[in-house]
Amino acid sequence: MTVPDSVAMDDDERDAFLGDGGTGVISFPTDGDEAPHSIPVSYGYDTAEETFYFRLAAGEGREKSDLLDRSVSFVTYGTTDGTWQSVVAEGRLEETTDASIATETLEGLERVRIPLVDIFGQPPADVPFKFYRLAPESLTARKESSTSV
Repeated sequence: MTVPDSVAMDDDERDAFLGDGGTGVISFPTDGDEAPHSIPVSYGYDTAEETFYFRLAAGEGREKSDLLDRSVSFVTYGTTDGTWQSVVAEGRLEETTDASIATETLEGLERVRIPLVDIFGQPPADVPFKFYRLAPESLTARKESSTSV
């Protein structure tokens, strides 16, 4: 999808908005006509590699491994100086333990900050987590434009 220049953020604006981490919503595909499975998540963003990192809850009822070979979308949005901005990333999640990306992932994780958000109904220290990364196939960044409406 082409974004008009008046609302597209350049790379520097996008990277400043994303910072080294924050919160957003990741959506996983489902079967048939079911709505996507969308969950709030915290993320880390590596500007050097344009890659997102996620700490996702794992364990009983929380396995995401069957979704690793399917497309996901991630959305984050907010205001900066009173102007709405958003970023949409699409691609496939990769486990950070995969030998082919392990070294790259360690370097990337050193450059990010993934906020720990308590949404589990139990202490986060008691929740098993796995790390995943998203090297987007598509990355769209938009900002509010003044249209005098």
